[in-house]
Parts: sequence; C-alpha cells; structure tokens
Amino acid sequence: MEILFVAGFAPIVPIPSEGAAFYRDTLGLPLKTVSGDYLAVDGFEGSKHLGVWPLADAAQSCFGEPEWPAHIPIPQATIEFEVADVEAAVAELSAEGHVLIHDTRVEPWGQTIARLLGPEGLLVGLCITPWLH
Repeated sequence: MEILFVAGFAPIVPIPSEGAAFYRDTLGLPLKTVSGDYLAVDGFEGSKHLGVWPLADAAQSCFGEPEWPAHIPIPQATIEFEVADVEAAVAELSAEGHVLIHDTRVEPWGQTIARLLGPEGLLVGLCITPWLH
C-alpha cells in the first residue's frame, strides 16, 4: 500500500459544543463550521485537514445511523490516510485479517473511503480526497 499523506485528523466528540469550546475557543484553532456541528479547517500547517467530528456524525458516516453501536468501542478520534488506491489498500488489509467497519464508498462530500478500528480503538480511514490534491 502506498500512503501519500495524512489526509485528516479529527477528535470525535460526544458533545459537539464542548469540542468546539476546547479546540476552537480554548486552543484557538482556526476551525469554522462546515455543516451542522462539524468544525474543520483545510490547509492547516502540518496536516491537510483538522476537524472536530461529532460522534453522531461519525456513526452516521460509518453505520448510517446517528448512534454508535454498543458492541463496537467508541473511538476518541479518527485519522485518515490518503492512499494511491483505496481498493488495493482494502484488499491488503482484508488479506491480513483486518475487519472493516465499512467497505469502500464515496461519502456525500466526495471523498472515497473505507474505515476500520485500529488496535487502540482509533477510527482509521483509508481514502482518496480529491480536493486535497
């Protein structure tokens, strides 16, 4: 698998207002509202994208429901790795026995992504994010 760069990182916050208060207001990160409670900034030095992702939105993206399933540990953050070929990366991980949360798909915002949990519970995305190129 050829990883090109970290496409994004976002703490997953159960209470969006607390996440905004800490990351935007307390730390002073230049986060803007993207949609709903999702805050983000693209082009932030050291990362292509930094966001504060509400848990309900992460659950919706992964499972199509606003509630995170009780049988899967709730991740505290997500990291997305931009790859040259998402399908090849998924095939490689699957061949090694890793279980995906969801297979490759195109999100409503145009990013192609597949996700799985890392061993520590970090939500890991393998993606192609066209606007970051």
